[in-house]
Amino acid sequence: MHDPRELIEAGQDAVRRLARRKYGLDLAGLTAAQRARAEAQAEVTRLRTEMNQALRARGRSGPPSEQDKAAARALRTRVQQAEAAARTASEALTATLLTVPNLPLDAVPDGDSEKEAVEVRRGGPAPRASGAGARHHSDIGEALGILDPAAAARLSGARFSVSRGAGARLERALGDFFLDLHTREQGYTEYAVPFLVHRETMTGTGQLPKFEDDLFATRVGERELFLIPTGEVPLTNLVAQDVLDPAVLPLALTARTPCFRAEAGAYGRDTRGVLRLHQFEKVELVRVCAPEEAQRQLDLMVGHAEECLRRLGLSYRVVLLPAGDMGFSARMTYDIEVWLPGSDAYREISSVSDCGTFQARRAGIRYRTAHGRKAYAATLNGSALPIGRTVAALLEQGAQDDGSVLLPDALVPYTGFRRILPGGATE
Repeated sequence: MHDPRELIEAGQDAVRRLARRKYGLDLAGLTAAQRARAEAQAEVTRLRTEMNQALRARGRSGPPSEQDKAAARALRTRVQQAEAAARTASEALTATLLTVPNLPLDAVPDGDSEKEAVEVRRGGPAPRASGAGARHHSDIGEALGILDPAAAARLSGARFSVSRGAGARLERALGDFFLDLHTREQGYTEYAVPFLVHRETMTGTGQLPKFEDDLFATRVGERELFLIPTGEVPLTNLVAQDVLDPAVLPLALTARTPCFRAEAGAYGRDTRGVLRLHQFEKVELVRVCAPEEAQRQLDLMVGHAEECLRRLGLSYRVVLLPAGDMGFSARMTYDIEVWLPGSDAYREISSVSDCGTFQARRAGIRYRTAHGRKAYAATLNGSALPIGRTVAALLEQGAQDDGSVLLPDALVPYTGFRRILPGGATE
């Protein structure tokens, strides 16, 4: 969330930057809402001062008369009315601010789709050629007997997946491999977190109110909870309303969680396979730091996600997303895209985002500066990596002419096998 005074002070520059995200900032409306809140709060202060002065005056003049009591009641009523008006004005301003996305950094390119993304670099081996010999991961997985989309459809309908045998073992191995890399070598602390969170938690990281249609919600009695769409939500909110000691920064947190997404805007896209599911597992990275450290931490996190792909021997590239294609809370995002020869395309496998102080303002995440002042921290998040999409890449890039799939050496200590044979046998 933004400080309204900063948006108003930035004026047309804020309008210009948000227009790059296809968001039209109503500067006049925002200014009016900010003024209304300030005036309402000033009226509360004025009336409280008047009431305190009246109380002190009556205390010096002996027992109050009936007329004094009536005047005091009337003044209390006016204070209560002013406080209600101030709450209403504050809630109206907050409701407006909660819909305003983060300001993109000037280094972010223009555009609103993946076509305007700027390629930064490529990594891993040369991309495997697509064409007649390349197969979609869903076909490979079914032939191996490790993916069972029919069973998933019977259980839950479209956009769910069932893995079995070596496929389920591969998924478990990937999660353990990623977490070991992040915690043992890259300095992250692993957490086990709730998968159901309340509305305030979702609001803190920017999923609400804008993306309510993309969330799965449940209600038990009067209690409303949301299934998390990403581990970013509980991990970032672990320090909500905290004032952090600078000595602990940067915080580096990780967790493996299921993720639940309605995919409301993805009708007809990626209906086969495991690329776009309602439920999937992912290892998430979150960092919290001083704002001036954000760019360095962003570069570090991208490198951490890339290292997962390098050790798996997968072909990938890194792209800088355009302003109109970034997530709501991000001010700069790098996507890491893995090569899928069965689709003849690079597809997103990780997004790593710098949110600046945007989420910290919403969630109340602060730290003490070197001068002892409280200031909002910067938050960053990234996928490293989603399990299902990594499986898809391993199947498509590791497919052999005999129908088997060869796995990278880095996974063998976790799987106990290096090859999956047709029918699901391993060796």
